[in-house]
Amino acid sequence: MSHTPTAAGTARTVTQTVAAVVAVVFLLAGIAGFIPGLTTHYDQLTVAGHHSGAMLLGVFAVSVLHNLVHLAFGIAGLALARTGRGARAFLIGGGVVYLVLWLYGLLVDHGSGANFVPVNDADNWLHLGLGIGMIVLGLLPLSAGRPRADTR
Repeated sequence: MSHTPTAAGTARTVTQTVAAVVAVVFLLAGIAGFIPGLTTHYDQLTVAGHHSGAMLLGVFAVSVLHNLVHLAFGIAGLALARTGRGARAFLIGGGVVYLVLWLYGLLVDHGSGANFVPVNDADNWLHLGLGIGMIVLGLLPLSAGRPRADTR
C-alpha cells in the first residue's frame, strides 16, 4: 500500500514516511553527539574545528557545531516530510548537501583550520552513503497512484 493513514485521517505517502525516518535518524545522531559514552572523549568536545577529539560511537568526529547541524537537519526534515514534495526535496536536496560534504571531506586537510565541521575518513564514507542513499530514496517512485492534493 502506498499511503499510511494518520491520526487526522489524511494519507501519508511512503516517501513522506521515509523522509521522516531519515530526519529522526539525524535528530538521534545530533542528540547522541551530546551524550557521554555514546560520544567518546566527550571532554574534548569543542564548539567547532578539527581540534575536537570527541568521536560519536568512537568513530565519527563531532563537535558542538556538527551536532547542532544534525539536529537542524532533522528538524528541517520533519517539517518538510509533512508534504510529498517537501519530503522529496528533503531527500534529494539533503543528498546533494551530503555529497558536497563528502567532496569537502576529500579535499580539506583534516588537520587544518579549514576542517571546521570536523570530518574524518569515517565521516567521508558516511556522507557518501547518505548522499547517494537519500538521492535514490528521493527519486524512487515510492508511492503508486496519484499524490495527495496537499503535496505542493
